[in-house]
Amino acid sequence: MTEKKRRRQELLVAAVRREPFLTDEALAKKLTVSVQTVRLDRTELGIPELRARVRTLAENAREKVRAIPHTEVIGDLLSLELGVRGTSALKVTDDLIFAESEIARGTALFSQANSLALAIIDAPLAMTGVANVKYKVPIRKGDTVIAHAEIVKVRGNKIFVWVKTLRDGKEVFRAKFIVVSLQSA
Repeated sequence: MTEKKRRRQELLVAAVRREPFLTDEALAKKLTVSVQTVRLDRTELGIPELRARVRTLAENAREKVRAIPHTEVIGDLLSLELGVRGTSALKVTDDLIFAESEIARGTALFSQANSLALAIIDAPLAMTGVANVKYKVPIRKGDTVIAHAEIVKVRGNKIFVWVKTLRDGKEVFRAKFIVVSLQSA
């Protein structure tokens, strides 16, 4: 194997670990090679195609959710470290847009962020106490957005969670939540 190919494959593995939802086209652009080269490298390295990667991540993450039913997480849960962080992906479809403008409803982005913030809480029950949100860029039908949630502080039963939502690596929405951990009776 040539040094150039070995290095390219290392970069491919690192890119997929960092962003498992990247398409072959996006990987090709990032690595400045053809889509076919990415597919050949993926096959050689045993890296599954996008759908299989996302499905595996989602199945593993769903099993960990405690504070809300995993079926109530908006979007596809990609990763989850209870009490630390999580990631979800949301494809903007017809049911999430304003029909005339084809722009995503703010409630869709908020719901994704809020449900992800609740999903990362390591408690049997939690609810949102405070939300501070900022919509930065309109999202359109067909876009896929990736939300990253992280617990930044815990004060008693109040958990401070920041969520950043990205499209193509650029922040389009962000939220700060104070989530309250509730003890079940």
